[in-house]
Amino acid sequence: MGVQLNHTIVPAQDKQASAVFLAEILGLDPPKAFGPFVCVETANGVSLDYDDRSGPAHHHYAFLVSEAEFDAIFARVTERGLTYWADPGHQQENRINDHGRGFYFEDPSGHNMEVLTRPYGS
Repeated sequence: MGVQLNHTIVPAQDKQASAVFLAEILGLDPPKAFGPFVCVETANGVSLDYDDRSGPAHHHYAFLVSEAEFDAIFARVTERGLTYWADPGHQQENRINDHGRGFYFEDPSGHNMEVLTRPYGS
């Protein structure tokens, strides 16, 4: 087996709220508690382990999805009235980008979440 990313710790103001938010937006299984973390597992087995024991720094997390998943995620974002952007610097508000299709939105702790249908460089 080659090296694979297994999990990453995501600092949060409220680990439960942030984990539930992400799982709902991405259409994933509900988060599960593990030790001091609340974990959201993606389809490829990588988990985002939310931790609210220290103040959050803002990070970037990108999720590669199919066209159908993109449509469902985008619908959930717009149904909630969330602001989204076509670019990581949040200059192109309420637009998606045209590299495949992609957009950015913020989670409750201010992390820059990205959803894209094609890896960069492809």
